[in-house]
Amino acid sequence: MTFDIKHSYKYDEIKSYFDDFIADYSIDTNGTDDLHHHAFNSDYYIIGRWQATQWLGDEVFNIIDYIKEYEQDNFGEVYTDFSEPERVVNMYAYIIGEHIVSEYIEELETEVA
Repeated sequence: MTFDIKHSYKYDEIKSYFDDFIADYSIDTNGTDDLHHHAFNSDYYIIGRWQATQWLGDEVFNIIDYIKEYEQDNFGEVYTDFSEPERVVNMYAYIIGEHIVSEYIEELETEVA
């Protein structure tokens, strides 16, 4: 991806979701190995077709393109069902979440060093 991730659609909202998650997550007990999975893959970011459609708004096609590019680059093919708005939102949050968690772990490592 060739743009500043922090300027991505709803980045701040997804970051806030992660901040809320991490407030209840014990790094000492759970570590950081599966942090992204626990934060963005063990539960849905958005539940409900209507809520997902509203969340996507006018950015729906940009988000679909973003997901397609990500999945092609990482999996060699596209797996997300773009006919289901809920799946689109949750995959997008998963992708943005990768970057958010990565930055969080880098900050932790910097504090320890």
